[in-house]
Amino acid sequence: MSTVTRWNALRVRLASSATTTESLALGAGTIAFLVVALIALPVIGMHHVPIAGPGSLGEYVAIACAFAGFCAFIAGRYFSATAHQHDGTGPAVIAGLEGPLVGITVHRAPRILDVAALSFAHGVICLLLWTGAADLLEQSFQGAEVYAIPAMLLSGAAAAVSAYFSYLSAAGMSTMRLSGVLLVFLVVGALTSMLTSTDPEWWKMNLSALGMTDDISAMTFNLTLIVAGVIVTTIARYATASMMRVGEAVPRGVEVVRWGLVLIGICLACVGIFPVDRFFAVHNTVATGMAVTFAVLVIGLPKFLPQMPKPFVSLGYAFIVVIVTVAVFFAIGYYNLTAVELVAAVLIFSWIIVFLRTVSAGSSDAAIARGEAMRTAVGPRHAGPAQETAPAAPVASLVE
Repeated sequence: MSTVTRWNALRVRLASSATTTESLALGAGTIAFLVVALIALPVIGMHHVPIAGPGSLGEYVAIACAFAGFCAFIAGRYFSATAHQHDGTGPAVIAGLEGPLVGITVHRAPRILDVAALSFAHGVICLLLWTGAADLLEQSFQGAEVYAIPAMLLSGAAAAVSAYFSYLSAAGMSTMRLSGVLLVFLVVGALTSMLTSTDPEWWKMNLSALGMTDDISAMTFNLTLIVAGVIVTTIARYATASMMRVGEAVPRGVEVVRWGLVLIGICLACVGIFPVDRFFAVHNTVATGMAVTFAVLVIGLPKFLPQMPKPFVSLGYAFIVVIVTVAVFFAIGYYNLTAVELVAAVLIFSWIIVFLRTVSAGSSDAAIARGEAMRTAVGPRHAGPAQETAPAAPVASLVE
């Protein structure tokens, strides 16, 4: 047995149980505590520091926790047992409910990009959440300063919490949790950009005005869109991959939905890459393309994926009606462009998140049904004379 094979076997054994995963997460938190607390000594020094603002404890905690969350997520994916495909091609973001996923999800490059995007998303979430917490505490304890030793302990504790939860998020990453990551990342990133904007009247122009300035607000807004676009492409590939299995032909409707969602993710990323003040034509083209692609997917969904529940299909139709309605209100001067963009963005991403959760629920139901069918078929076939008089015994033995 080669060294690589033995190491991969060890990785699977380390994450083979929930208890071991919790222990590894605690280990990640402990390492983060020690590293961040020790680094705080030369960074902060032995003098008092303010709670928030430049050179404050909050600034150091936010940056350190972002790095801790980023690294912990990567470690969680590396040691996650569910991240190993049966084809031996290495770690992926999400494993199938049964057997390896098929399509472009088995290639190494997209999976590395997925892990990088989700790691960055967790790091940014930690950065923004701890920045907001520091600002809130600064308002609650105005004029207060933190001593050196408590500052070291508090920074280490914050990093430990960030690393612990980021590791667990990575180790238990599923399509359901992926939708939650996208939701939290978009909300935190957008609100942070709005709150830190140097132009208090940005909303009088359009939503893209948040990305036009040269301050931290514009950088936050554009980075949020770029990373969210990559996450949407991850959703596209893994959500549709759960509808396919090795050895089966890929349905054309599944391919259309997959590449439609990928196109939405690419357009979203391009909206952040090309700010409206410098790339007006490109920015508006990709923004419009995202809306058109969404409309095509919603209208054609019954044909592309006939198995989708009718309530979800009806929800998509209702979203389109609402978007068209607010667009008409904008055309007659009742709403401004920002209102239309906000409504459209919220509804489009809500639909994507609900789509992911609906597909995941359908896959889980299908897996349970297949398991029940297997138990029903295996029980009578392998039952002995004594077991035939007690039909419940074979099922119980399989469950155990």
